[in-house]
Amino acid sequence: MSILLWGIYPYAAVVVLIGGLVLRARYDRFGWTSHSSQLHESKLLRVGSPLFHFGMLFVVLGHVVGLLIPESWTAAVGVSDHVYHLTALATGSVAGAATLAGLGILVYRRLRNPGVRRATLPTDPLLYPALVLVVVLGLTATTLNASGCFGTYDYRTGIAEWFRSLFALQPETALMAAAPLAFRIHVFCAFLLIAMVPFTRLVHIFSFPLLYIARPYVVYRRNDPAGRTPAG
Repeated sequence: MSILLWGIYPYAAVVVLIGGLVLRARYDRFGWTSHSSQLHESKLLRVGSPLFHFGMLFVVLGHVVGLLIPESWTAAVGVSDHVYHLTALATGSVAGAATLAGLGILVYRRLRNPGVRRATLPTDPLLYPALVLVVVLGLTATTLNASGCFGTYDYRTGIAEWFRSLFALQPETALMAAAPLAFRIHVFCAFLLIAMVPFTRLVHIFSFPLLYIARPYVVYRRNDPAGRTPAG
C-alpha cells in the first residue's frame, strides 16, 4: 500500500494531468478558458478573485520553497530552522486564509447571482469542495505540527525529501509513509486535485498569452450619442 500510494499514485496523477492537457488542447481548444462571468457581476468578483488568485499564488510559492529547497540551503544563507518555520507558518496561514476567503466570496457570488449560476460548469460542484478540502487540510496539518501535536516531526526532512525523490524516479516511500496522517491526507488530496486540473476551469493556469506581445493594438472609438464621428 505504501508503494501504491507514495510510489505510483503521484506519477499516475501527473500522467493524467499531462494526458488531459493534451486531449483538452486537441479537442476542446475553445473551452480552454476560465469561463469568466464578469459580465454578469463584477463587484464581488473584484474582491473575491484577487484574494483567491494571489492567495493561491503564495500558497504554491510556499510549497515550492518548502518542498524543493533543502534545509541545508537555507541554513547556508543564515536562516535558522526556528526563523524558517515561524516565517512559513505566518505567511502560509495568511495565504491560506486569503485563498479560502476569496473562494468563499466566489462561491457565494455564484450561488447568489442567477446569471453567474447559469454559467456554472458541470465540474464546478466537484472543483470547489476539492479546493477547499486541500487548503483546509494543509492549514490543519501545518497548525497541528506547529503546535507540537506531531512531536518533533519536521516535514523538510520527511515529506520534502520524499517529494524531491520523485524527480529522481526513486521515490523514498518510507519517508512519506512515516509522515503524520494529516500530512498524508493533504498530499493525497493535493495530487487528486492535480489530476482534476485538465477537466475543470483550472486548466486556464496553463494558458500563456505570449501572442499578445506581437498582437496589433485594438483601437476603441467613443460612442457619440449625437452620431458625430470623433475627431482623429
